[in-house]
Amino acid sequence: MATAPTIPIPADWRDFYALTKPRVMSLVIFTGLCGLIAAPVRIPLILAFTAILCIALGAGGAAALNMWWEADIDAGMKRTKDRPIPGGRMNRTAARDFGIVLSVGSVLIMGLAINVLSAAILALSIIYYAVVYTIWLKPRTPQNIVIGGGAGAFPPLIGWVAATGDITLMPVLLFAIIFMWTPPHFWALALFVQSDYAKVGIPMLPVVAGEVATRNQIMIYSALLLPLSVLPWWIGGTGAIYGISAIVLSSLFLALSIRVGLRRRTGTDDTMKPEKQLFGWSIIYLFALFGALVADRLI
Repeated sequence: MATAPTIPIPADWRDFYALTKPRVMSLVIFTGLCGLIAAPVRIPLILAFTAILCIALGAGGAAALNMWWEADIDAGMKRTKDRPIPGGRMNRTAARDFGIVLSVGSVLIMGLAINVLSAAILALSIIYYAVVYTIWLKPRTPQNIVIGGGAGAFPPLIGWVAATGDITLMPVLLFAIIFMWTPPHFWALALFVQSDYAKVGIPMLPVVAGEVATRNQIMIYSALLLPLSVLPWWIGGTGAIYGISAIVLSSLFLALSIRVGLRRRTGTDDTMKPEKQLFGWSIIYLFALFGALVADRLI
């Protein structure tokens, strides 16, 4: 396995920013904000901003700790070899310390400025991603994404609890939707980068169980996601704007998943276009679904 360079050139702010996984953070911030706005309680704008900032800092800290721990793995993968540590622009200690400062700081500020329950859930989400998923699950089981999906499902729950101070069925459903969305989203990516994971010994489902099993699992989880996404409307937690949007968006998600699931590649067909389309749509799907949740609440 390739190892990260040990004598890096000086890092600048862009490298520290890259440690926070900005693309992932944008989704975290958005779903956290949607959870806060959809909650039935309004808090002052400065407190709302503080809560979302803490969610962002916590996610960035967990991402930095993930990159610190996986630096050697990242160095061996084409998709990640240019990240700050394997790219030779930062040493691992700096990344670790940066991650710890962001993580601890975000939890402390959330607890002091917002409420203890939201701070506790934020701390749990950081530990879940940086320890349970990164250190324990990812290198050991092909179900890493299924179990580890909870790490990315926390933001709307945290946002809701930041506003209300308690947990009800509605934010739990928002958590469950992202939890169920994560496997087909990530397995679509894993299908067209599986050679990278195989090279560094990470037991992603396509590597361990093969493409057919992975495609079947994508269809199963996407089929379960459709009724789950409609449940907030069914229990009366949202109106028709969200409900109709959930049906349409989730049906399209399922259709693309079935296309991927029933596809059997030949030796000459390696474009992976349907898999890439599903991965791209899965990101749009989550933004659109939670955007509909906010529109429903505001309108």
